[in-house]
Amino acid sequence: MIIFYKGKFERIKQTPVKELTDDNLEVFFDPTFLSELRSDALKKELLKSIAWQQNEIRLFGKWITEPRLSAWYGDEGITYAYSGLALRPLPWTNELLQLKNEIENVSNAKFNSVLLNQYRHGQDSMGWHSDDEKELGKNPEIASLSLGVMREFQFRKKADHTIKHKLLLPHGSLLIMKGATQHFWQHQLPKRKRVNEVRINLTFRQVFSNIQEQ
Repeated sequence: MIIFYKGKFERIKQTPVKELTDDNLEVFFDPTFLSELRSDALKKELLKSIAWQQNEIRLFGKWITEPRLSAWYGDEGITYAYSGLALRPLPWTNELLQLKNEIENVSNAKFNSVLLNQYRHGQDSMGWHSDDEKELGKNPEIASLSLGVMREFQFRKKADHTIKHKLLLPHGSLLIMKGATQHFWQHQLPKRKRVNEVRINLTFRQVFSNIQEQ
């Protein structure tokens, strides 16, 4: 059952499946999208089979090492650029393709790629940003699947950084950001000193750019 509610973001945790529209923040959240058994098996398989790597990105004019591991999979012939990186996708695995199809059925959106991030412990993180690159088109829909230890996900309004919301993302949960969310809000996964377990995040998206051969 999907419930619509206009109000404070924290109240999204009160029902198993919910959709929220709040001042251009449009989010769908299902904390039990995958069963615990399947989530456990999927986490184990992805840790073993994904071609994880640690990238160098350009931030505020300096090259830094990303505080996480990542990998990019998707359709042939697309590229995704951010922070000085131009990513070319690896071919879909059977597991990733099955997840893509299941999430498309829930979201009614189409995705041609997935960015995977592995947060090895609480010192691995993702800073404030919006997924608003031109390759994602207008009002991109981003579907985010979480596996592993529960971490806190935060939103803040671009026009007023004092307006913030937070949401705990448990093992097997699905968060979908849609509408104008990326234009008016930023999100992050902050560091947490007491976290010593792995979290994997899969963000499915539609990329519209083509690879330009050098």
